[in-house]
Amino acid sequence: MKEFVAYIVKNLVDHPEKVRINEIGGTQSLIIELSVEKSDIGKIIGKKGKTINAIRTLLMSVASRNGIRVSLEILEEDEHGNMHKR
Repeated sequence: MKEFVAYIVKNLVDHPEKVRINEIGGTQSLIIELSVEKSDIGKIIGKKGKTINAIRTLLMSVASRNGIRVSLEILEEDEHGNMHKR
């Protein structure tokens, strides 16, 4: 799943080298945490969230074929370097 998300996201952003993806979970459920360059967050979310919702739909479709529940979360770095859910 990580590679699938990486492929999609890296082709959408201006700074693909700054894309970070972390998988958390086991065999039945999975949380994928995504962080990108601050200037690329808008490209990932899209107008009214359409882009991120499309990515989530594709991800859930692939996951369901494999019998897995998946959740995609966007993490954003604050001014202190701490990561927070967006």
